[in-house]
Amino acid sequence: MYKIGRKDRVENLADVPQSSVGAPLPVVVSNDYKAILAYLREPVGDWDGTTVQMVGPESVEPAAIIEFKLCYVYTFGSPNDEVFDSHPLYKRGLSPYGAYEIKNSSWIRQLERMNSVHPRHDPERFWRRHHYIFAFHDSTFECVADGLRIIETSGSMKTLLPRMCEMLTEGSSGEPTREYHIGSL
Repeated sequence: MYKIGRKDRVENLADVPQSSVGAPLPVVVSNDYKAILAYLREPVGDWDGTTVQMVGPESVEPAAIIEFKLCYVYTFGSPNDEVFDSHPLYKRGLSPYGAYEIKNSSWIRQLERMNSVHPRHDPERFWRRHHYIFAFHDSTFECVADGLRIIETSGSMKTLLPRMCEMLTEGSSGEPTREYHIGSL
């Protein structure tokens, strides 16, 4: 994990669909150029939160697919919601069950310093990048990328996985309910 500095600032990504608080079942696929994250969204409609619904990889639910263009690095795993206060950005406003962008990111600064030994190093390229964090119930996804594209859809994780793999090489497929971009793509 990177060490944060005084400049790191946590900003909520309000336009990102809220993940299911109970069982988002996040999945990540990636190649050298992009990472794709999918998760189940909070139910919409008449659900009032007073009943329990069991979901699994074959449950058809509202979902989100997040495509990170030119994803330079990512982590996926710890911390979960029970130990989230151990994340270095927790005291800056990062909390479980949300999506965030870290402005003035120490992680991006660290990556820029690592790259500075390259003969054609261009520090300005690094400041066009975005540091994103998606905090789920049992895990956290964190990456540095040039931007993201959000697709709101529905399906099971079992049916979304082939779509995600196709997106790695061809772009998006299918008919999304709503699609929009954050950052430069």
